[in-house]
Amino acid sequence: MSVWDDLVGQEPVVAQLRTAVEGSVSGQGSMTHAWLFTGPPGSGRSTAARAFAAALLCQDSPRGCGHCPSCHQVLQGTHADVLAVRPSGLSYSVKETRALVLRAASSPSGGRWQVVLFEDADRVTEQAANALLKAIEEPPPRTVWLLCAPSPDDMLVTIRSRCRLVTLRTPPAGAVADVLIRREGIDPEVAVGAARAAQGHIGRAKRLATDEESRQRRRDVLGMPSRLTGVGQAVGAAEVLVKAADADAKATTEELNEAETSAMRQALGESAKGRMPRGTAGAMKELEDRQKSRATRVKRDSLDRALLDLASYYRDVLTLQLGSDVELVNADRGPELRSAAAAGTPEATLRRLEAIMQCRERLGAAVNPLLAVEAMALALRTG
Repeated sequence: MSVWDDLVGQEPVVAQLRTAVEGSVSGQGSMTHAWLFTGPPGSGRSTAARAFAAALLCQDSPRGCGHCPSCHQVLQGTHADVLAVRPSGLSYSVKETRALVLRAASSPSGGRWQVVLFEDADRVTEQAANALLKAIEEPPPRTVWLLCAPSPDDMLVTIRSRCRLVTLRTPPAGAVADVLIRREGIDPEVAVGAARAAQGHIGRAKRLATDEESRQRRRDVLGMPSRLTGVGQAVGAAEVLVKAADADAKATTEELNEAETSAMRQALGESAKGRMPRGTAGAMKELEDRQKSRATRVKRDSLDRALLDLASYYRDVLTLQLGSDVELVNADRGPELRSAAAAGTPEATLRRLEAIMQCRERLGAAVNPLLAVEAMALALRTG
């Protein structure tokens, strides 16, 4: 076992990072102080960055052994020299970034490097990006920045030009299924279906293979095209989709909120009777605001996943219409897909796919989710 084992289907990336780790030990080679990990959702950007951090701080040989105390601590998120950061809300503010830069300037407590693992770095505000740029331009000699973003274009050109780029690809469905079978003990047929449906997203594939509610939500989304028989039905289907995203987000955030609130109350000195000391209301209000912001982000992320599932339906329809010799994402809906393909044209299917992508763009621009999805549903109905 090594720290690289969780990087599914990313052999070129593993080779690149291993070479850099060896260079960091020898003082030669391709090690640098700032890295930008990019790739589509589910490709493993954060996993690759964390594995790299573990290998850089590994105490054994070969570096990244996966079993020494340092590797174990990094992978568990408890290593003192790894500062892992992820925006809790829709964006990362300049105040938060400046505090992060200040902490990153400290010397390592025991390892060779102070590593900053910045997930969703594309969500920094413009002012925050400028503060981050200054830290990357003049880093302390033993600090390494690992930024994660979907695409290099999501970062300021001045930031990405100072980073070594690591590009991950969407893992093949077969590789994802193999992981589910070997590590999770999932039935091969279920694993293959989940991997194909998740389109290379490892975490999503695991949820689909193990959680019936996740599978049912996906079935509901894929059933939307057949429900678009009229204007009223289209509007109703849009409402169902948005409510499902709300429910998914609520289930995701409630447990996190409860644990965070309990830990905060305890840290601030909650009494045995549940009373809080004076002067703590501000801290609790700040936590509540962060949780509300995170809930909004999680809701949008959940809705975006549903839209990608919907796009996979029309992708399959287009595949059949064009006679392409590629595997269907939703092979279990073969008869329905063939019927839809025969009833329409490739041009109409492309217009529907464009409507889904436009809806995703509108959600990213903070348009009201229900209005955006209603407009999309009406466009899907007319083609």
